[in-house]
Amino acid sequence: MGSKHYTSMFLYFVTLLFIFPTISAVRFPLDPTPTNDLDFIRTSCNATLYPDVCYTSLSGYASAVQDNPARLAKLAIGVSLSHAKYTAGYLSKLSRASASAAVRDCVSNVRDAVEQMRGSLRQLREMNHRRPGAPAFRFQMSNVQTWMSAALTDEETCTDGITEEMEDGETKTAICERVADVKRFTSNALALVNTYANNGA
Repeated sequence: MGSKHYTSMFLYFVTLLFIFPTISAVRFPLDPTPTNDLDFIRTSCNATLYPDVCYTSLSGYASAVQDNPARLAKLAIGVSLSHAKYTAGYLSKLSRASASAAVRDCVSNVRDAVEQMRGSLRQLREMNHRRPGAPAFRFQMSNVQTWMSAALTDEETCTDGITEEMEDGETKTAICERVADVKRFTSNALALVNTYANNGA
């Protein structure tokens, strides 16, 4: 009697082992593979002039951006703005110890670029509830594109003046390298803004 009881219990548990995986497979399917947020950053950055710089600077925020082009554009402008502000501070200190008019002009140019980027970022933040493709969206995106283009022009004006008017030396090289770095970030931000504007138009 006891032997039959144990045999029945054994068969019962073996049956459960086969049934439960089946139930789980039917009622609780595996979650679909989530979108790789890094792929979105990488693909978006491939449309810029400096994709490696773009990916390196933005990939750390992939989980926050996900696959949202508006968030990516705002992030890119924010990163560019941060570098521009830092460079403006560096140039400002340098100008106080330099008699070069080119350095003072460069400070002014980079500060103007900072203000242009701030304006772009404010405009994008105000567009959170705008519907892509609507006239208001296109108008505001046009403003953002214009300001980012102006920021890049200001930065190029700075390096042009330094290149033409300053004598070769460590100071000239340092300024050109720092502003060239900012130009790369600004160029990438503009490219991502343009992508967002074109796809949302």
